[in-house]
Amino acid sequence: MLYCNDLKTLEQMPPSVVTLGKFDGMHTGHQKLIEKVREIAKERKLQAVMFTFDISPQIKIGKSDYKLIVTRKEKLMLAEKFGIDVLVECPFNEQIRNMSAEDFIKDILIGKINTKAVVAGTDFKFGKNRQGDADYLKKNAAMFGFSVDILEKEKDGGRDISSTYVREELAKGNIEKANKLLGFEYFLIGEVIGGTHIGRNLGFPTINMAPQPDKLLPPNGVYASLTEIDRKMYKSISNIGVKPTVNGKELGAETFIFDFDGNLYGKTAVVKLLDFMRPEKKFDSVEDLKKQVYTDIQNRKEL
Repeated sequence: MLYCNDLKTLEQMPPSVVTLGKFDGMHTGHQKLIEKVREIAKERKLQAVMFTFDISPQIKIGKSDYKLIVTRKEKLMLAEKFGIDVLVECPFNEQIRNMSAEDFIKDILIGKINTKAVVAGTDFKFGKNRQGDADYLKKNAAMFGFSVDILEKEKDGGRDISSTYVREELAKGNIEKANKLLGFEYFLIGEVIGGTHIGRNLGFPTINMAPQPDKLLPPNGVYASLTEIDRKMYKSISNIGVKPTVNGKELGAETFIFDFDGNLYGKTAVVKLLDFMRPEKKFDSVEDLKKQVYTDIQNRKEL
């Protein structure tokens, strides 16, 4: 998969079909757009392109505490997995922010991406003051020389599947529900780093990861998980939190991997959360913590 985050260096592409949006979450609604792009790409022998921004507009306009369901690295990984040929993360700078809808189409969609087909959702907006939308695309498609497919939102019951919906479920610790909306297990990806060795001293050696600062995390607690290392999947149990029993302060993700023995420092781990088991709590003693961890592991084995 080709990745581009600098339009100045992007030479005109081969004829392409492009889907546009924030893609915060890469949830089942986004996957519906990507699936349509792949379908058109195959039928018309076009390149499959996903166009988004290198930084969320919410962050750019001052919402500095805005967290991402999937980080940039995770988005790249998912885009490639879902069959995208080119991921364009356009810099959300003043030029782009003030570009009219018409100029955006002429200069970027046509001039850079060589767009022959566009796939978007009903709520897609673009251009200065959000003047471009699905109707604008459909009305002007013939003039610009590309086809337009506008797809209705995916539904969960009577509610639209959206990043907001996923965020709500994550905030409540409803991992199973969030995973259903996402269409994949919510996950953390990162390098295995050194820890305090408390888990090892308790008899349960763990791996430690530092979540990216812009990663949206579920509530602190213990989760049933799966951990992927070197393309192998292991059953595991994970704690997201600060380890209050040992007066921890740094937020981290600690995972005990079943049936694994080896040194993983420096390796990349993907920890997929399956279900919320219990909230993080401060125990009266390390021995009480050890007993609870043993219980957690037994409960995880039974899932």
